Amino acid sequence: MRRVTDRAEYLDGPLEHDVLEANLRDLARFNRWLGGVALTRRALVALATGFHSMPRIGRIDWRSRTLRLLDVGTGAADIPDALLSWTQRRGLRLSVEAVDERHEILDVAYERVGDRPELRLEHTTGDQLAYASRSFDVVHASLVLHHLEPGAAVRLLREMARTADLGVIVNDLDRRRLAWLGAWALTRVITRNRYTRHDAPLSVRRAYRPTEVAQLATQAGLVEVARFRGFLGHRYAMAFVHAGARPPRETPPEARGEASAAPG
Repeated sequence: MRRVTDRAEYLDGPLEHDVLEANLRDLARFNRWLGGVALTRRALVALATGFHSMPRIGRIDWRSRTLRLLDVGTGAADIPDALLSWTQRRGLRLSVEAVDERHEILDVAYERVGDRPELRLEHTTGDQLAYASRSFDVVHASLVLHHLEPGAAVRLLREMARTADLGVIVNDLDRRRLAWLGAWALTRVITRNRYTRHDAPLSVRRAYRPTEVAQLATQAGLVEVARFRGFLGHRYAMAFVHAGARPPRETPPEARGEASAAPG
């Protein structure tokens, strides 16, 4: 399908709290049921353990050293919340800074996640992320890129690359006709929320194909090292590292062995 550029999602306009709250609850369920959380987790493990096409880049021991994650456009913060639960069950150390540019969305996220010391919610504005270069190990964005036109998408990816020391993860929908039909049908069956019913199929039509994301990332100084697809083929997660990255001469002793870095 040709990418739609002349229609806006309800989430990009004025927001009603009750309708927004139900919409974000729907999105959290979709992330959990249809593999959005699992895709991000797989990409994060690939970057943290070096289990990708440049396997000697990125291995860290996140049992003894906390992995720092920035989640851009966090929405309900359900993906960071799920990642924290997953890592804590496995004795891994993760801290998350989750940002969004809509105060209304952050209010719902606060209500949802409550007081969790490892998860900090912050407001962000404009094209630039308010963090020093390489402030985080991994910078992640889920269901964000399809809201942006190519120029803005490259600017965001460039900022994500700047603030990431290890790598960048993009998790989004794939613009395929079957995915659009699935989104339309699913939202008619499981929800009456007007934001969800309008935005879900439109999001597919506004989404980028993985090859298009790879091209945008190249313009931002990133190179793809791993790609994971959802079990329905409707969604993907892509892991990137800095284009100038080179494998170290020697793998640090503490990082040898994937099993010790990310069990389970």
